[in-house]
Amino acid sequence: MLRSRPSRVLYIVLAGLAAGYVGLLLGGRVVTPVGPTSVQLSLQPSLHGGTALELPPIGALRLDTHWGPLALEARLTEVRPEEAQRLIENDVELTRLTDRIAGELRDGVKDLLIRATLLALAASFVATLVLFRSWRRALLGMGSAATGIAAVLVLTLSTFNPRAISEPRYTGLLANAPQVVGDAQNLVDRFSAYREQLARLVGNVSELYAATSTLPVYEPDPSTIRVLHVSDVHLNPAAWNVIKSVATQFQVDLIIDSGDLMDHGSEAENEFADSIEDLGVHYVYVRGNHDSEATAEAVADQENAIVLDDETRTVEGLRIYGVGDPRFTPDKSTRDDAVGGDQLYAQGAVLAEKLRADRANPDIAVVHDPTEGKAFSGLTPLVLSGHTHTRSTELLPTGTRLFVQGSTGAAGLRGLEHDEPTPFELSVLYFNRSTKRLQGWDDLRLGGLGLTSAHIERQLEPDPDHPIEPRPPAIAPPSSPTSPFPSEWPSDWPSRTPSPPPSPSGFGSPPTPSPSGRR
Repeated sequence: MLRSRPSRVLYIVLAGLAAGYVGLLLGGRVVTPVGPTSVQLSLQPSLHGGTALELPPIGALRLDTHWGPLALEARLTEVRPEEAQRLIENDVELTRLTDRIAGELRDGVKDLLIRATLLALAASFVATLVLFRSWRRALLGMGSAATGIAAVLVLTLSTFNPRAISEPRYTGLLANAPQVVGDAQNLVDRFSAYREQLARLVGNVSELYAATSTLPVYEPDPSTIRVLHVSDVHLNPAAWNVIKSVATQFQVDLIIDSGDLMDHGSEAENEFADSIEDLGVHYVYVRGNHDSEATAEAVADQENAIVLDDETRTVEGLRIYGVGDPRFTPDKSTRDDAVGGDQLYAQGAVLAEKLRADRANPDIAVVHDPTEGKAFSGLTPLVLSGHTHTRSTELLPTGTRLFVQGSTGAAGLRGLEHDEPTPFELSVLYFNRSTKRLQGWDDLRLGGLGLTSAHIERQLEPDPDHPIEPRPPAIAPPSSPTSPFPSEWPSDWPSRTPSPPPSPSGFGSPPTPSPSGRR
């Protein structure tokens, strides 16, 4: 009997918690007026918490505001045109709308929490009363639900992240994305301006669903240099439309292409590079393993293009070092050839050591293959690369960030080799004009060949001015080949004859041999 009583108590507590959670979800739904619109606020089951702002058909903003079993969703459900028109015609009412919206949202969230809590307590009481047929046990079940609600509230408050508004993830129509996401400047610092713009947004029905002239846009900012990073276009003409659209909407200062503009590097493909001039901004380019010397010459013929091959140029205030890929593997027959990562790393180590000797530390180093890029660790704050067709970023032990771009051309014809087409990927990087350090970036992903969807996610550099160590901690060096260039590489790769590589122990993490010939 003594052993069964704790079991019964446990069952009562679990039943009360389960019924209370269901009650929270059922009761956590309220429609509240917000200016001339109606907004539905609701609690949703979640493994990670957070807040979602749904603006159909524009898209959605998702913010990592808190952690917990419940997420808050706000969805625009109705616009009252007559009331909105009165606001447009009356500047006084429009000015008052800012405070009115803030108050209405506060009241709506308060009503939501009260309704959800009452229904959760009632549901737990009724459920345990039906299951255990005892008023005392029903009160115990309701008490467990109350404790659970309190625990969720404490968890939400303790994990609340006020920076979440400056790191949104946007999903929706690409044409509206930059204005919804905002500028590189921390949105928290501009919250007052956003409130005023929000008032104008909800007060203007004719432009509500365009969302282009009422939310903050990309105004020229002297403290920010915008760089568009693209890679692996692979002769896809649709990529030029994507690049030009993003460059225009985000008002980028320059574009950096980390290689594989072409697919075979043939003379017939060179005309593809003519579209570079239409972009209207500096286009910094390094050769990829699918690009030939003729490709580089075709790019260099464009007035706004800058081809880098073991040289440094200052563009829009940024010192950029670039080097072309030492391989030339254009044919599908060579795509599966395994090329050792150690040799590619050793090639980068030679070039990095030369820059160190000249004390020519660039603000950005651009290579095609990230394996070669790791050799520049400790030399520069940022290394840009591509080649893998999968976007990733890594902060190396020296403090250098290795940024690997996906395929801006959806991998060309290779994008059709999988069950789902490879997405178009590119990123807008934001640099402080004074320090030349990366402040944050927006990752853009467009869905496959149809360009029917867009996803934008903002990332902020946690410590933009962190020191760059010239030497990392003790790291095992990569194996040292007899020659820095293996004989199995194709014989027609561009010629570059470096001196024997120095000991690469200070150049970064040892590379993992990558299937470099597969891209």
